[in-house]
Amino acid sequence: MKPEWKGVVRLGVVLFALYLAIHYWGSLSGLLLLALGAAFPLLVGAVAAYAVNILMAQYERWYFPRSQRPAVLRTRRPVCLLLAYASLVAIVILLVRMILPELISCVGLLIQKVIPILNQLSLLIGENLTQEQLAAFSNLFLADGSIDWKETLSVAVNWLINGLGGVMGSVISMVSATVSTTFTAVMAFIFSIYLLLGKEKLSRNVSLVLRTYLKPRWYDRLVYFGDTLNGCFHRFIVGQCTEAVILGLLCVGGMLLFRFPYATMIGALIGFTALIPVAGAYIGAGVGAFMIFTVSPLKALLFLIFIAVLQQLEGNLIYPKVVGSSIGLPGIWVLAAVTVGGGVLGIFGMLLAVPLTAALYQMLRTDVVQRNSPAPQSAPEEVPPSPPES
Repeated sequence: MKPEWKGVVRLGVVLFALYLAIHYWGSLSGLLLLALGAAFPLLVGAVAAYAVNILMAQYERWYFPRSQRPAVLRTRRPVCLLLAYASLVAIVILLVRMILPELISCVGLLIQKVIPILNQLSLLIGENLTQEQLAAFSNLFLADGSIDWKETLSVAVNWLINGLGGVMGSVISMVSATVSTTFTAVMAFIFSIYLLLGKEKLSRNVSLVLRTYLKPRWYDRLVYFGDTLNGCFHRFIVGQCTEAVILGLLCVGGMLLFRFPYATMIGALIGFTALIPVAGAYIGAGVGAFMIFTVSPLKALLFLIFIAVLQQLEGNLIYPKVVGSSIGLPGIWVLAAVTVGGGVLGIFGMLLAVPLTAALYQMLRTDVVQRNSPAPQSAPEEVPPSPPES
């Protein structure tokens, strides 16, 4: 009778907690959002540590792998951590040096072409102004054609008074956002270093806590889920970065071969946006086509044809080998995951949905195979020999 009453009490507690959560959902959601906002730097640091750990672990496999000297063992983790972050910083600097000069050139060319259009537009607007609007502008000039500085100063002061509040509000918001972003970045960086330096100890402590408070069956399931999720995320990140580098290099080489403008910038941009599954390269191609259009509309059209051919080559030959086979997820589910994840969380959802779907797909497939596989037949019992007749 005791186990039955315990089950009834647990069910009652769960139902009561569910009722409280639904009834006070407004306050509860506000509290959860407040806690999430306070822990956001730590979450960013954990995500950064997971990504950096892939590169750091590779460096550790290369850093005197067979040596057991105390000096090597003590310096392996700090040196490899420093090399991992230095590599990421070098990649960012390289991308900026590749993109920024050509971006400045493109913006300058665009301004040169926009200024004549704005002049023509101002002339067109001036021709369509009413007499009252022309009279308002004429108040700024005296009869001899010189500027009425008193009236001009009055108009300028009124404009400053009316617009100063909005300008000051924008400045304060911008400064606040800059300080908040800087604080988040610094705290995330520090927290990621702590996680990476002590990841083995942290893993042992978490495992000990879970073993203490969970039943062995639930602990084994949780470990299996975590290992599957970690494997899918690891393979997805490595495969997606490799595919992005290959696509960016192919794009730069093709654009240089066909003499398209802004080759290095657009190639780097397409390689960076290719980190977003399925739709990323098309986003970069759209931006690149617009930039080439400022130089030559015909070359922009030819560039789109080139990107379409390159995408077919990449989608049918490179992506299945590099990413598709690594995560073990069919293409239709990749497309579904990208669509749903992008609709829920935008670009971050696209990046998160594919490895999550791959992990769920792998666990579901394993469970289905296990449930439908025939049970192993037990060996027939051996019949003991009959005693000899006397």
